[in-house]
Amino acid sequence: MIQLHFFTFNPFQENTYVLWDETKECIIIDPGCYNEHEQDELKSFIEDSGLKPVKIVNTHCHIDHVFGIAFCKRTWDIPFVHHALDVPVLQAASSSALMFGVQYEMSPPADEFISEKDILTFGESEMEVRFTPGHSPGSVCFIADQEDFVIGGDVLFQLSIGRTDLPGGDHQTLLDSIRAQLFTLPDYYIVYPGHGPATEIGFEKERNPYLQG
Repeated sequence: MIQLHFFTFNPFQENTYVLWDETKECIIIDPGCYNEHEQDELKSFIEDSGLKPVKIVNTHCHIDHVFGIAFCKRTWDIPFVHHALDVPVLQAASSSALMFGVQYEMSPPADEFISEKDILTFGESEMEVRFTPGHSPGSVCFIADQEDFVIGGDVLFQLSIGRTDLPGGDHQTLLDSIRAQLFTLPDYYIVYPGHGPATEIGFEKERNPYLQG
């Protein structure tokens, strides 16, 4: 059974997730820890919980989701993976940091790439990878079917959707991704987004103003 803990990090209030199961192997999704305090918070939680990190996995590679990649690689020496179409997004992170006026330690490149319909594994657990472009070219979501939840990145938020005005974003593509890849899930599935509170598939189908009609 997958367990989940999240932190809200950095000036962009990004949600970083740690997922683990009974084996104590864990993955770190979208590490956004920005400063030494936030790095210590992540590290202390993992160590105090007796967890063993085995992989860094990103839903996408915008600046607010990659602040902590270098720290996690340096601390645990584990693979970093994301979708190949987000390579240019990761490469542009330094420019994004300058644009937003934030500090950024250069992230290393991916050790491997994930693709649509891949199975993300750790311990005795599995999650399906779904390709959900629109917010970024290589955005993906992770589906935990046994536990009825989604790690959604910046695709779908409570009563909102990811922004599409950044390079590589496309509004219609994002709407199509949500309808085809997320709204086909059962209504009771919980969505854990990259920012803000969790929501449910059924609630967003009925109430999300960007997805009516």
